[in-house]
Amino acid sequence: MDLLIDTDVAIDVCAGLEPHAQSGALAIELARHRGARLWLYCGSAQAMEYGLYLHLLRANEQAPSPLPRPAVLARARRLLAEFAQGMQWLAALAGEGPVFDAADPEAEQLVRALGRFAPGSIQVLTHDRALLEQHPGQAITPEAWCQRAAAPPPIAFADLAAQQDAIRAPLEQGIHRVLHHGQYIMGPEVKALEDALAARTGARHCITVASGTEALLIALMALGVGPGDEVITSPFTFAATAETIALLGAVPVFVDVQADTANIDPAAVEAAIGPRTRAIMPVSLYGQPADMDEIGAIAHAAGGLPVVEDAAQSFGARYRGRASGQLSRVGCTSFFPSKPLGCYGDGGALFTSDDALAQALREIRVHGQPQRYLHTRVGVGGRMDTLQCAVVLAKLGRFDAELQAREAAAQRYHRLLEPWAGRLQRPVVRADRSSAWAQYTVQLADREAVAQRLRAAGVPTTVHYPLPLHQQPAYAGRCRVAGPLARAEALAQRVLSLPMHADLDAATQARVAQALGEALG
Repeated sequence: MDLLIDTDVAIDVCAGLEPHAQSGALAIELARHRGARLWLYCGSAQAMEYGLYLHLLRANEQAPSPLPRPAVLARARRLLAEFAQGMQWLAALAGEGPVFDAADPEAEQLVRALGRFAPGSIQVLTHDRALLEQHPGQAITPEAWCQRAAAPPPIAFADLAAQQDAIRAPLEQGIHRVLHHGQYIMGPEVKALEDALAARTGARHCITVASGTEALLIALMALGVGPGDEVITSPFTFAATAETIALLGAVPVFVDVQADTANIDPAAVEAAIGPRTRAIMPVSLYGQPADMDEIGAIAHAAGGLPVVEDAAQSFGARYRGRASGQLSRVGCTSFFPSKPLGCYGDGGALFTSDDALAQALREIRVHGQPQRYLHTRVGVGGRMDTLQCAVVLAKLGRFDAELQAREAAAQRYHRLLEPWAGRLQRPVVRADRSSAWAQYTVQLADREAVAQRLRAAGVPTTVHYPLPLHQQPAYAGRCRVAGPLARAEALAQRVLSLPMHADLDAATQARVAQALGEALG
């Protein structure tokens, strides 16, 4: 439960006004401990400043050596700045302005602002009796909050709210900039993001698209994959990988994966190449690039087969000094919200240093048009909209720090789970690469029972993935299985993903590890 701080609570705490200052400060401290977000309403800033100034001014008048009024105002501003540290500022929106017919316009603005949040997810922290009586479900006193806050805070599997808090200012600025210029399709933020991502990966070209799935589809279309062709890929991945192959009338050829990394096995790829093989699509699973150089060498020896890296989970990872997404002729990534670099909807990108291929990718994403109303290819409506590009641009400034935080969280998990190393297998990252840690996925026996015990202990988990693609009903008769897939099938029975995100703190990880140890018995 988040809290929107009313002016009276802010003034009480800053001025030390009892009987409410101590309870207000305690409620705020408990809320922070529980991981709740604390909000201040931008429209109340002037009222907070003026109210606190008046209180300080009255106290100053009774002092033996009163300060000049400008010094009192400066103190009020300093106290409010300290009070607001770590809190989120909620911008005032147009619909919250016309409140002058309300008995208390300021309180009415706060209640209206709650309408932006999910029902039951936020309350106004206040001592205003009228507000508490008129809106009992939306307002709460500090004393009542303290009584309710005894339970440990919930654990988030992927904490997008904490990430949003850290980037709120550039995020809101970027979104409002788009709303004001109105170029919702192919606006200036699209090129700005493509330039930034290309520079980051070292690719000559970045082409943003509507989703990670669309990126894979457009890549295969640009490479000429069509009916009857075969594309070698992993059965242990999300369905989008094989789905795009099947949508073009081609045949997904599933080969086995490595037991430790869950990435595609290069030896199995080499054995599966046949006369109809048109491309190879390795998946960089869980954030770690596959053995791209080995796969590239196999593809070259087979006549220069194109390799398409499905880097939906690994953007930000490195492989032998190079960026994931730029490890083959064309790389594809996803900006789905839960990815290491995600937007607030769907989005994706393609990377290549092949000029001719880049031109084909750009044309296909806009219905096969090199210019408006001239269609030289069959294409799709595959553009990433400007608003989503603005979101990713806002996140890019924090992305390097987030990658470091994910790596630190992964290393903490490694250490915390060491006592149970005989009961579970921790993730393995090869020495010549890094992981973006899209997931932290362990392997263990009796997975379902352990997951159920963790859920009962308040620890969310998920399974990536419970059924290999060659066993999915949609691909019966539409795929080719090249050799035994025993490792993929075994992984599907053993993998369990634990909470993982850049804002995961050590105390929460200790709770997760302790609960996992108890669940293992």
